[in-house]
Amino acid sequence: MFDVLVYLYENYSALAACPGYETLTRKLADAGFDADEIADAMVWLHGLASATLASSVPDRSDPRTFRVYTRQEQAALGASAIGFLASLDRDGQLNPAQREIVIERAGAVDTPITLQRLKIIVLMVLWSQSIDVDLALLQELLDDDPDPVLH
Repeated sequence: MFDVLVYLYENYSALAACPGYETLTRKLADAGFDADEIADAMVWLHGLASATLASSVPDRSDPRTFRVYTRQEQAALGASAIGFLASLDRDGQLNPAQREIVIERAGAVDTPITLQRLKIIVLMVLWSQSIDVDLALLQELLDDDPDPVLH
């Protein structure tokens, strides 16, 4: 599923620029993706659109507040993913509404959430909202290195 999501990001300027369901699934099949991968991605994207519409979290956060993760979220995301989300919050790369959508969409994945998968989810949330991603953030999100060198 994640390969399909990255393919969509690389080939369409925004979620709204994607063709309809039937055309898109046909194009993805023609590109060589498995039918199950395509179906999973389409369900996940539909959930992303629904979560974005239903988001009731304010767009701006009070710098005196912070996000407390439930035990279930901690277990599902892991310390590195939570740390990465905290750094995006701190750097103003995600607003609270986007962060909550990322957490919700991470919970909708049947496979374990690795840091790399979380980065793709973040990228897809920003892409679905037609937000221009900062070049440095884009490089960070698409970086495949599981053990980056910290300076």
